[in-house]
Amino acid sequence: MELPLDHFRLIGVSPSATSEEILRAFQLRLDKTPNDGFTFEVLTQRAELLRLTADLLTNAENRKEYEDLVLNGASGLEFASNREVAGLILLWESGSPKEAFKLTRKALQPPQTPALGSSREADLTLLAALSSRDAAIKEQDQRCYSNAADFLQEGIQILQRMGKMGELRKNLEDDLSALLPYRILDLLSRDLIDVETHKKGLSMLLNFINKRGGLEGKNNSENEQILDQKSFEVFFQQVKSFLTVNEQIDLFLNLQKKGSTEAGFLAFLALTAEGYAKKKPENLFEALKIIKNINLPELDKMPLIGCLDLLLANIESAENRFLLSSDENLKEWLNLYEGEKLDAICLYCKNWLENEVLKGYRDIRVDEVDLDSWFEDSEIQEFIEKFEKKSNYALSGAYIRKLSNNFKKNTDESTYDFKVDEDIQDQSNLPLPGGNKKDFENFFSDNIRKKDLIKNKSGEIFEKINESYSELKFIIGDILKSNQFTNKSRNIIYLNVFLLLFVFGIGLSFLRNNSKNLEEENISVKTLNKKNNSLNSENNNFQESIEISNVEDTKKEKDTKQETITAISAITSISPTLNEIENLLKNWLENKSKFLAGKGDIDLSKIVQTNLLKRLKEERSNDLKKNITKIINTEIQSIEYLTQSSSRISVLAKLKYSEKILNNNGEVVNTTTFTPFLKVKYILGYSEKSWKLVDYVSGI
Repeated sequence: MELPLDHFRLIGVSPSATSEEILRAFQLRLDKTPNDGFTFEVLTQRAELLRLTADLLTNAENRKEYEDLVLNGASGLEFASNREVAGLILLWESGSPKEAFKLTRKALQPPQTPALGSSREADLTLLAALSSRDAAIKEQDQRCYSNAADFLQEGIQILQRMGKMGELRKNLEDDLSALLPYRILDLLSRDLIDVETHKKGLSMLLNFINKRGGLEGKNNSENEQILDQKSFEVFFQQVKSFLTVNEQIDLFLNLQKKGSTEAGFLAFLALTAEGYAKKKPENLFEALKIIKNINLPELDKMPLIGCLDLLLANIESAENRFLLSSDENLKEWLNLYEGEKLDAICLYCKNWLENEVLKGYRDIRVDEVDLDSWFEDSEIQEFIEKFEKKSNYALSGAYIRKLSNNFKKNTDESTYDFKVDEDIQDQSNLPLPGGNKKDFENFFSDNIRKKDLIKNKSGEIFEKINESYSELKFIIGDILKSNQFTNKSRNIIYLNVFLLLFVFGIGLSFLRNNSKNLEEENISVKTLNKKNNSLNSENNNFQESIEISNVEDTKKEKDTKQETITAISAITSISPTLNEIENLLKNWLENKSKFLAGKGDIDLSKIVQTNLLKRLKEERSNDLKKNITKIINTEIQSIEYLTQSSSRISVLAKLKYSEKILNNNGEVVNTTTFTPFLKVKYILGYSEKSWKLVDYVSGI
């Protein structure tokens, strides 16, 4: 066998070494025998080869002859078959572990395979393990981690095949395991043209993260010999920069499906980065969907959602999000900012994109964010305008131009499939007073009425009487609950009201069952009107007597503060008035505020759908777990219709809204106020012969 080795390297001296230096090196090599379990026979052969080399190099004539051969191109040394293993050991010792391993591996394969159980087999197997480990170390020193792993894997395979040296094999396996992060870095940092290598690195990265229990390292106790959590985070920051934005999106979404919250947040950032850098506004909607569902207690989501709203030209919603931030420093900065609040939000968004979103992607290089060019881009404008027609956004080209003008003034200071669905269009994830959107389609499809009674003449009569009946119940309920009546007075009123409602009930029942006969309906209406007039007359007389009989009570109680509670009654008219709807909303807001303040239970089943009540109770339950209480003050400033049909009504209300969050000690934790008002869209549906509040959307 010829080995890539000369006599100088074999003994460990330079070609210019003197005879004394050669003899000294020879003695050192004899004294420093490899003590790794080689057989006595092969160590004896090693010593003999060293002696022959020392004799040759210390003999002037023989050395001169050998040097001439080297100068004429001679390379390598020939070894007899009985000295091959000793020669390989000397090659390994001379600092050539890679060459030694490759030749040793070849000697263990057919047709050179040694006899089973022979000393030659034992020595070659041991040398393969030792040389593979040293070769891996040498490759690591040159930052060729993938090559290092290849040497270790081949050494492990040889030991497995031979079925020997279990402890040494475990050492190699531990080395290979510890090398994994560096190997992944090596594969992913290579040129993207090497597709297979890059794909292999991605696969290894995903397997590594899954094995350790996600980015959070839930299973890391089993793998602490690889990387602890802190070291892993450093490693991951390095490897992340070698991934494209699309690769990061796919990776993080995959991990999020397996329960990793941190991966969900990174997916949100990657989608936002691609959405802005590659002008894909549809990705921003997907990012919105993700961030709204992320539950990280230490994360203040509101400014982040506000930035996305801003990029999508939803100005009012963006401003509301920032107002709902739990970061007091941010709120103070916004309040102290010299200029319009929108300008401050734009500046915040610009800095956020530059410093936190657009860094760490192999295929994104954005040194400075230009929001001006974003809003001036025709494709962005076209997308937002198309989305505006499909959603509840109150946007227009004027909004986008306004944003663009603001940015002009402040300038100095692989594909991802996506469908815009109803959930993404929803802007109702404000903690208060909004909530998550429900599936209106299923609710309303079950409750759409087959006939439009408003177009029917008998329906008109029924509607008019039904409205009067509901209004009358509301008025009487208020009177009965007033504190200015004595118990005796109330008993008299209850009797009269019972008779009155009984008469109305008969009239309504008559109309429902006989709506086909218009003439009969008209007669019933006249009868009911007479009853109503009679009631009004009686009520006026009765009111006069009550006022007289309670003069003394009034004087005694004139300094006592009275609390008026609006009666909770269902709206049963086919076409409710704005006043009726406003009363319903007042009931909802009053009772909701009391319930969140911890003042008793809530029973609004007459006017609010079950799902909405359930959501409110869940909110209170979460507050109790956090040991907080919410003190909310709302006042309806105005209300107007948005849409109206026989089965669905939506109105837009402008509210004065303020909220305080208190801890168990009564200390104020956070305060939120909307100036001048908060816009809320309320949606009512017709169910079980009455109108009920189904859902609401804040900050539209």
